[in-house]
Amino acid sequence: MTKAEIEHAKKDGRIGGSDPVESDPWIHRAAGMRCATCMWYAPKVGVMMADQPKLGRCRRHAPTMNGYPVVFPADWCGDHKLDETKA
Repeated sequence: MTKAEIEHAKKDGRIGGSDPVESDPWIHRAAGMRCATCMWYAPKVGVMMADQPKLGRCRRHAPTMNGYPVVFPADWCGDHKLDETKA
């Protein structure tokens, strides 16, 4: 989150206090843990219209009856993993 986004969030009341890290300890946790950089992310392949958002599938867990969960490249979760060779 950029400094401008933090200031905007303070004005909107989404985060409080003078120090955003004190008021929201998770504010910067997802900065490097986006789905697009995760080894479990499978981007959608095929023709997409220019006005459609880019999508992908999270293949971290077994699929449900509806298949793998649909995710955006900018989404994040606690299961993010950059490389299968690292713990």
